[in-house]
Amino acid sequence: MTTIPALFDLTGKTALITGSSQGIGLTLAGGMAEAGAKIILNGRDTDKLAKAAATLRESGFDVHELAFDVTDHAACAAAIANAEANIGPIDILINNAGMQHRTPLQDFDPVMFEKMLQTNISSVFNVGQAVANFMIKRKAGKIINIASVQTAMARPGIAPYTATKGAVANLTKGMSTDWAPHGLQVNAIAPGYFDTPLNAALVSDETFSAWLEKRTPAGRWGQLPELVGASIFLSSQASSFVNGHVLYVDGGITACL
Repeated sequence: MTTIPALFDLTGKTALITGSSQGIGLTLAGGMAEAGAKIILNGRDTDKLAKAAATLRESGFDVHELAFDVTDHAACAAAIANAEANIGPIDILINNAGMQHRTPLQDFDPVMFEKMLQTNISSVFNVGQAVANFMIKRKAGKIINIASVQTAMARPGIAPYTATKGAVANLTKGMSTDWAPHGLQVNAIAPGYFDTPLNAALVSDETFSAWLEKRTPAGRWGQLPELVGASIFLSSQASSFVNGHVLYVDGGITACL
């Protein structure tokens, strides 16, 4: 019988986290490393990537850097093939790369809309497909896509972002449907409002923060380490029969009016 600690142990596993030079991605990378995983950080800014890797290595973690553009399908395929050959099999993928742009929908720049689609949706397909093609051969693998509270809810000024995160949830279900028969588990984490660099302007807005604290049953912003447990659960043997699920980590905001 597997012991409880062993269910959550990631020792011997390799995890690739996209968009992991800061924010949610870097926090998840650190948490996965503490659970025993070898980490592959990804981003486009090689300097930021190197600094992020250095901070994790200071804690004694096994960390690699893989710079590639998640919106470029060919670049993703080449980078993943290189990692599989030179770093080792990728057991866990966290599709975290994403962007936000706040503008009333009637004024939204169509160029920015297309960029958001590529960054928030196409990247999940690009990297997910490239990694899954290797996982399918091994008949095992864990893929976690980062959705959002906006997967289920909308706010003024972020309609395109809401659309992309709704698509991430449905793509997660589709990935699970196609790939579960090959031994993969594909799920999503949907963070609520977290204190991140992406939300810096909102965190510093006293009016918005007051509204959020009143609106959220937990009465506060989420803190990044509070996402780590969900990522370890969905990356580990503990979630071996969890597939196509969107796990909201949101302080209860989607549970109430």
